[in-house]
Amino acid sequence: MTNLEKSTLSGKVALVTGGSRGIGAATALRLAREGADVAVTYVNGKDAAEEVVRAVEATGRRAVALRADSGDAEEAAGAVDAAVRALGGLDVLVNNAGVGVLGPLESLSPADVDRVLAVNVRGVFLASRAAAARMSDGGRIITIGTCMTQRVPGPGGTLYAMSKSALVGLTKALARELGGRGITANIVHPGPIDTDMNPADGPYAAGQTALTALGRFGTAEEVAETVTHLAGAAYVTGAEVSVDGGHAA
Repeated sequence: MTNLEKSTLSGKVALVTGGSRGIGAATALRLAREGADVAVTYVNGKDAAEEVVRAVEATGRRAVALRADSGDAEEAAGAVDAAVRALGGLDVLVNNAGVGVLGPLESLSPADVDRVLAVNVRGVFLASRAAAARMSDGGRIITIGTCMTQRVPGPGGTLYAMSKSALVGLTKALARELGGRGITANIVHPGPIDTDMNPADGPYAAGQTALTALGRFGTAEEVAETVTHLAGAAYVTGAEVSVDGGHAA
C-alpha cells in the first residue's frame, strides 16, 4: 500500500484561497503530498498559481488554479462552486487569502477599512457558507488567523487585528453550527513567518524575532503541517491553534 493510499486525505478535494504563494502555496503542496486534489485561488499571481498547480500535479494529484478575488462577494463564494466543478467535490476549505493594511489609526482611510474587512472577514464568511452547502458530512474548514489576535505587541495593527479577531468568533460559531454533520472548523494563528511579504531578513525582522520564545521566524511549511493535520483530524473543532514560536507565551 502506498503512502497516498494510507493517508486520511487520499481522494479528498481541497480548496486553498490565496494559494499562489507563501503559506497558501505551502499548504496546497502539503495537502497534495498527503493525497488530496487541490484548487488554489489567486488574484494577480497567475504565473505563481500555475507553478503551484504544476508542483501539485508532480505529486500525482489533480490541481487547478482559479482567479477569484476574496474581496468580491460573488467571487468569494463562486470560487467554491468553481472548485467543485473542476475537481468533482469539496472536502477541505482553507481560508488563507488575506490582506493587511498597517498604520496609525488616523492614516487608515474608509477604503482601507472596507477592503480589509471585505477580504479578511466577509470573504471568509461567504466562502465558508458556500463550502458548508457543498461539502459532504465530515468536511473541514480551516482558517488562517494571526498571532495578533492573541497579542498585539505595538501600535499600527488595529485594523488587521480587528479583522482577524472576527474570524475567531466565526470559527467557533461554525463549529457549533456544523458539528452535527461532523464538519469541523478551526483557526490557525501563525506568528512571524518567512514569506516574500515578511522575509526573515527584512527590515522589521529583528523586532519580530525578539518577540518569539524560540528566537526565529517560522516557515510556511511549518504552518502547512498544522493545517494538514487539522484537515485529517475528526475530533478537533472550534480550536485556535498557534504556530507562532511562542509569540503569545
